[in-house]
Amino acid sequence: MSLRFVQGSDRRPAPALDQPDPGRLSSVEIDFPLAGRKFRRVHRRARAQAFRKIFRPSPPGLPVKIRRIETLVRDQVAVVRVTTDDGAIGIGQTAPYQAAVSAHVLHAMVAPLFLGKDPWDVEALVDECVRVHYKFPSSFLHRALAGVDTALWDVLGRVTGQPVAKLIGGHARASVPMYASSMKRSVTPEEEAERLAALVAEQRFRAVKIRVGEVMGRDVDAAPGRTERIVPHVREVLGDGVDISADANGGFSVSRAIRVGRLMEDHGYFHFEEPCPFPELEQTAQVAAALDIPVSGGEQDTSMPQFQRMISGRAVDIVQPDIGYIGGISRARKVAVLAEAAGIPCTPHCANDSLLQVFTLHLAAAMPACTQYQEWSIEHTPWSRGIFEPVLQVVDGAVPAPTAPGWGVTLDPAFERAADVTTSAA
Repeated sequence: MSLRFVQGSDRRPAPALDQPDPGRLSSVEIDFPLAGRKFRRVHRRARAQAFRKIFRPSPPGLPVKIRRIETLVRDQVAVVRVTTDDGAIGIGQTAPYQAAVSAHVLHAMVAPLFLGKDPWDVEALVDECVRVHYKFPSSFLHRALAGVDTALWDVLGRVTGQPVAKLIGGHARASVPMYASSMKRSVTPEEEAERLAALVAEQRFRAVKIRVGEVMGRDVDAAPGRTERIVPHVREVLGDGVDISADANGGFSVSRAIRVGRLMEDHGYFHFEEPCPFPELEQTAQVAAALDIPVSGGEQDTSMPQFQRMISGRAVDIVQPDIGYIGGISRARKVAVLAEAAGIPCTPHCANDSLLQVFTLHLAAAMPACTQYQEWSIEHTPWSRGIFEPVLQVVDGAVPAPTAPGWGVTLDPAFERAADVTTSAA
């Protein structure tokens, strides 16, 4: 059976609509394909009642409320599903890794502050959650908060028929250029250059990023001499037509970071990411002041005042909030606005191909400060596969700005079947 809504007069009906206006609805056609029969029932006096019966919104005069918050945990991923009392559903995700811990924090500390509240108050609710838990400004709180925040933005997009990018500012660009971001230090300079060259040829990436140093490495390289070898070698293989950046993940002291930065300058690199340990903002500022190559940072930070200090003090030339780490779209876009006001680019951190990749695309499509190449992980981990569909694709080095309602994706049924589900309800 299918339903067809008609607006206008009975004698001269307007074209059928998927989303009828209850004030103008004049009839509903019910199609029974197996019987080969169609009935058209005119119900001018009952049109509003029929509309309510089919779409089941809240009773007139009562605002919509958040009724249920679920976590679906599989391996390193916790997807969040929010349901309102009129049946609207949205999906989001916490930051990956330690997903079960993030889910526990979500149900214990975050969900109680959102249940029974109006989903349209999402930004106010996010701010209130951070304020209430001022004694617990932890990464896990913000990871959990990101899951609920992103699910609520999906609800709003779906009920309005608009992509989240449109709700947070509109399409600032028709497509988002991406850089191919390597996450590996276990490969040799030769192996890295070979696989990046293949991606440039196959997907037309115009920019790439390599890894140097070691994560929080205190000047110890992943392999002896690897940094000094990989920087010139990748440039030699890719040539001058590709922009190359490098990420140290906080691996260097100030003096070593400056030396490595000058090596990058000699080989025409695009930006130098997180040269010093992220808590040591003053160290990063010293490196940024000493170098001509732009220095970037911010992926690990969760505090809005810290981002304000980072940007206003010019500790970085490019700011990189992570939607999953900072607490969701509501807070990440505030960082992008701060960057825009300060006249520096915002390039959100996105180091995997889970739902965070979808969220980041919407943010980058909407925010005026996201003018540069955005991060596109080239690694494909087993735990991030089969979460949602359709999967995003890079075409000619870019991804089109999203146009489908909400995030524009749905959960893979296999993921739902495999996940451990926990529910908090009003």
